[in-house]
This record gives sequence, C-alpha cells and structure tokens, in this order.
Amino acid sequence: MTKERFLPGVPRKLVEKLYDNAPGNEIGSGKFDHPESSSALLANALGYFLGQANKLPPLPRCERAGWPARDLTLEAELRFPWRGGRHPWLDGLVTTATFLIGIESKRFEPFRGKAPAHFSDAYWRPFWGGDMKGYEAVRDSLREDARLYGFVDAAQLVKHAFALRTEVHRLGRTHLVPCLFYLYAEPASWPESGREIASADKACHRREIARFASAVAGDEVEFAACSYGELLDAWAQHGDAGIAAHALALRSRFSP
Repeated sequence: MTKERFLPGVPRKLVEKLYDNAPGNEIGSGKFDHPESSSALLANALGYFLGQANKLPPLPRCERAGWPARDLTLEAELRFPWRGGRHPWLDGLVTTATFLIGIESKRFEPFRGKAPAHFSDAYWRPFWGGDMKGYEAVRDSLREDARLYGFVDAAQLVKHAFALRTEVHRLGRTHLVPCLFYLYAEPASWPESGREIASADKACHRREIARFASAVAGDEVEFAACSYGELLDAWAQHGDAGIAAHALALRSRFSP
C-alpha cells in the first residue's frame, strides 16, 4: 500500500475492506494501483462520502431522485432471480428516499476494445416484467450483432439493469425507482505511453451512450449518464468547501 492510494478525506480502511470483500482482488493484485485503474478513480471519488452519504451531492440528471442519499456503498453485488452462475457487481450503489441508483464507472475501458457481447440463455427467461422492453431489445440486437456497440459495453449495462430491477422486486422495495447511472471519464492520453486518445473515439463513445439511452428510454430501470468532467465541475462549485477541494484533488490526481 502506498500513501498516495487515497486522497485526503477518503477512509482508507473502509474502502480497502469493501474491495477485499469483492471478487477481482483489485487491491491485492496491484490492479488498483495501476495508473489506468478505473476502480481507483471511482473509489476516491465516491469513497469520500462513505459514512456520510447525506453529503453526496445529487448526481447530474438524477436530481429528482429524492436526495439526500440515505446509503452509499462501493462494490455492491446484486442478484439475478436464479441460483448459481455469476451475479453482477456494481461499482457503486446509492439509495435515496425514492431511488436505487446503481453506478457503473468507466475510465480507459471504452478505448481499449472489447470482446463481443455475450448472454447466456438464462437472460431470455421471462423474469423482467412488462416494462423492460428497451433493454430486452438491446439484448436481442446484441445476439444478432455482438459488435453492435464498439465503445459502450452494452451487454454489461443490460445485465446491470436486469439486476437492479430484480433487486427492488426481490426485497419488496418497489417504492424505489431503479436507475442505472453510467459515469465515464474522457482521458486525454494513455498514462504510460503518453499516446493520445483520439477525440473521434470519445465522440463515438458519447454517441453510443446516447443511442443506448434512447433505446431504453421509458423502461422500468431508468438510465442516466454523466462524464466525470461534468460531475467534478458541479462538485467544484459546491458550497461545501471540503467537497469543492475534493473535486479539485480528483481532477489533479486522475485527470478524468
């Protein structure tokens, strides 16, 4: 562990415990400390609010979600409505009075290239109710063309949406609106090589986000997306000096 792993105000022991309890061995393997780590960015950004979820500012485009937050955790497992198999882990989970918001964070991943989308047969079981037609349509389109999305991991987002929908019904929390929040960085270059990340690739990524959002609009699981740049701009202007300083420290450390 290095002193530089976490920014001031981020509870190191609590964050490390959350990651140690999750699969992937992010910290023990050294992946967390890699300069391209998405987990390090997310953990430092939201980790600041662990134990004080009520101080988390409303997430952009989720302003109507019944703030302040009542609970916040990192590395949250959500269960599908079946036993066995793999169940998704979301990067963050926020609960307010009226919303359950699952956060999927991306940093360099959209620009690395990815494997073709894949769904097991289980995802075609009739578990998703009558108000998930948009997500189901994306699922179906990816079965026809597994490379339909080149930058957005649309299959992962569909699976997360199915899990969020399951969660509110499984726990009898149907008073909560499930929402999938896609939080993404737009780095200027690769940290080790210094090679620039093309503006055209970032633009394509944004277009795919918009296409996905349009495809699932009106479904039971709401979808919202925001760049880290926009999020940190909002935090930097916050009336709480600690939150504003945290935003500046995140930008300085991670250049998202």
